[in-house]
Amino acid sequence: MTKYVIKGGKKLIGETCVSSAKNAVLPIIAAATLTDEDVTIKDCPEIADVFCMIKILESVGAAVSFKNGDLTISAKSIDRFSVKSDLCGKLRSSIYMLGALFPRFKNVCVAYPGGCNIGKRPIDIHLNVVKSFGGDVDERDNGAFCRAEKLVGADVTLCFPSVGATENALMLASLARGDSIIRNAAREPEVKDLADFLNSMGAKIKGAGEKTVYVTGVKKLHGTVYKPIPDRIEAGTFLLAAAIAGGEIAVRGACAQNIVPLLDKLRQNACNLSVENDIIHIKSGIRRKPFSLVTGPYPSFPTDLQAQTLVLAALSEGESVIRENIFENRFSVAEELRRMGADVKVYGNAAIVNGVKSLYGGVVGASDLRGGAALCLAGLAAEGETVVLNARHVERGYAAFTEKLGSLGADIAVAED
Repeated sequence: MTKYVIKGGKKLIGETCVSSAKNAVLPIIAAATLTDEDVTIKDCPEIADVFCMIKILESVGAAVSFKNGDLTISAKSIDRFSVKSDLCGKLRSSIYMLGALFPRFKNVCVAYPGGCNIGKRPIDIHLNVVKSFGGDVDERDNGAFCRAEKLVGADVTLCFPSVGATENALMLASLARGDSIIRNAAREPEVKDLADFLNSMGAKIKGAGEKTVYVTGVKKLHGTVYKPIPDRIEAGTFLLAAAIAGGEIAVRGACAQNIVPLLDKLRQNACNLSVENDIIHIKSGIRRKPFSLVTGPYPSFPTDLQAQTLVLAALSEGESVIRENIFENRFSVAEELRRMGADVKVYGNAAIVNGVKSLYGGVVGASDLRGGAALCLAGLAAEGETVVLNARHVERGYAAFTEKLGSLGADIAVAED
């Protein structure tokens, strides 16, 4: 079992660079199978979720090469249309294989996906999208079987602006016959990035990043070379690390306009922020102030930064209120933070946080990706030594996490039991 050992109390100083966005790369990897020509993804992050997605592609017959940060995919050799349950069970993003394989082969079986234990994330919305484009869906205990003679353009209204469902709809619509409209679409930057990737392959998508997206289907997509957008969640995590541990750092390769709600909270928390092109500079404040935030679909505060921000609230003077409107089980980190001395009470989808002067090191366990990162940030500020168990969760989504923190002056080491 991988664990992180952190000795707190060291301020962060220096510069780090963010990787390409995990939440952009995973659907792009799946979408690379929409063509039988080679696709190369530049600067692909070396994280566990990417390697899991590679195994999924290889399991259906695709050829994959990952060298020097460039991931090249050839889907010409795909000869299987059933994604194994043991692979799907490890990764929520395996659901993207539904929208990726179905348009080309009109036949796909996808086992129910896994991923972080942060609450119910049903796939009904994805299957309804498939039905909208003319697919027949047979749900069984071990997965969903989808078939169609042809895919036809559709006018789809999502019941919720789901990122995954929007992205599956984009893939399906790109190769469907005729025009499609996707209403109540997710507006996240990663959705727009997938649309830009598909357009670079010859798709005809307009309006991605807005509530209504228009797609004209094409007969065939071609290969491409593409560099995904920077990871706004990683950028936010490092900015929060500086705000929590104290210090002054620069985060290079970030896109400030994609994390405006976080930057606003950091400024409210007495942090000094400045933006210069793709570099965000932060200097921690002397007196941390309480705040309130509500997570929601983009452009609201991102749920993937909620747990890390909870740590900041735990060290801010006064009472902060955090409401989680995306997942119902995303306060699991609260119990672990209480072990470190935090005063956090959870009531349904709300956490009431009364700030304390100090956190204290101890042995805590990560149960999901972002919660694990949050515990690491707490360890940076805590007195004494903090051991974060199940650190493999963090490695699912952050490339060279301990190395980057170490380069900023953090005392963090990887150990194996």
